[in-house]
Parts: sequence; structure tokens; C-alpha cells
Amino acid sequence: MPERSAGLLIFRRSEREVEVLLVHPGGPFWSRKDDGAWSIPKGLVEPGEDDLSAAIRETTEELGVVVDGAFAPLGAYRQPSGKTVVAWSVEADPELDVENIRSSTFTMEWPPRSGQRKSFPEVDRAGWFSLDAAAVKILTGQRPMLDKLAARLR
Repeated sequence: MPERSAGLLIFRRSEREVEVLLVHPGGPFWSRKDDGAWSIPKGLVEPGEDDLSAAIRETTEELGVVVDGAFAPLGAYRQPSGKTVVAWSVEADPELDVENIRSSTFTMEWPPRSGQRKSFPEVDRAGWFSLDAAAVKILTGQRPMLDKLAARLR
């Protein structure tokens, strides 16, 4: 059965534009990738967990803060990998500080076949991007989420 993830497309409004919060994956595989590597905060839905609860939990784990508000469903998006990502939009608390995120970590063998295990943050940085800039930064399979948010906010 294909994996199912859930996440939040967090946005804020300024006088000039809408900006969305994207996260950059941590670890050695992503360290030199930028355009097309960013994502909404998201993660796997645990057995017995509802999708929205998973999205909120994963966002908390990746940012180190609890995000709350009026969650609006954006739909389910099949990714090139076959995984499905279910997303909600939510307007950010104006005090949400992305400069000081506190992401959970994961452990993996690194370098490969070395027998050494190292710990890496799930997310190594987060940032606010205009919708146009986000369309360049975000993973291809998540781009339709931006269009859905833009249409909803018009």
C-alpha cells in the first residue's frame, strides 16, 4: 500500500502578497539541493491516526512549535514516488519565527557502509516565500497545492 503523508501549507499575508512557509529537508542527501527540494511541513500518517492530526503533529515535530488556526482542506496529491500527501492550509500566527526552528532528528548510517550512525535534523531550515518563489523551491508534486491556495485566497 502506498505511503500516506499529511501536512500543512502555512501562509501569511502582507500588504503586497501572500507568502507560504516551506521547509528544507535535513541530512546529507539534501544538503546541496535547493530549487525543487523544499516542502510543506509534513510526514507519515500513523496507523489509527486521522490525517489532520498527523499534519499538525508532523508540523510541530519539524518546526518545534504548535500551529493552530482554521484549517482548510486543500486535497490529496499523488506524488511522483506514488505516495499521497493530504494537505490543509492555515494562516500563520504573525509571531511564527522560522529563524529558530527546533526540528526533531533522525539517525542513519553515514557515510554509507561505514558502520557509523549519525543524527541529522528532519528539517535544517524554514523560510517564507512568495507564491512565485515557492513554485520554484517546492517539490514538483506539491506545486498544485500552491495553485489551490492561490485560488482559494482570490
